[in-house]
Amino acid sequence: MYIIIPIIAIVALWILFSYNGLISSRNKVDYAYSSIDVMLKKRHDLIPNLVKAAKQYMGYESNILTQITALRTQSMDPSLSKEEKFALENKLSNAIGKMNITVENYPDLKASQSFLQLQAALNEVEEQISAARRTFNGAVMHYNNSVETFPNNLIAQRMGHESIASFEATATERENVDVGELFE
Repeated sequence: MYIIIPIIAIVALWILFSYNGLISSRNKVDYAYSSIDVMLKKRHDLIPNLVKAAKQYMGYESNILTQITALRTQSMDPSLSKEEKFALENKLSNAIGKMNITVENYPDLKASQSFLQLQAALNEVEEQISAARRTFNGAVMHYNNSVETFPNNLIAQRMGHESIASFEATATERENVDVGELFE
């Protein structure tokens, strides 16, 4: 009796601490994801103003602007999974990069103070999104380690905790930038 009660107490405490640790780690992942969401919302608020300013100068090259607007609208759908949202946001980042390259052909647009301010704000938001994604991936790694390592994995499986996918850059984002293209 003296041996069984302490063993049961130790096992109960281990289960309690493991479960609370898993919940804490999952909450950190959710918090990091919401930080990305906040930065994406900020980006989405800037895009219409940037597109509007660019349209004044880039009338006949509206295809890229239309694409940016469409991707922005799609990515704001609340029913998207995290993976779908990340995929659309990657496409949006690529489209914004193409627009920035296209802007090089419009000296008047590059000299427009409002466009320059919007572009600087968008670049700042992109940096913040990048930092938020790194934080998210760190939280996901910590959570996944908790879920997958022994002995926590015994508790995690029974409590319905599963590994979460990290944010990964697309193949396009991993390619080297062709600086020569910027000067053409």
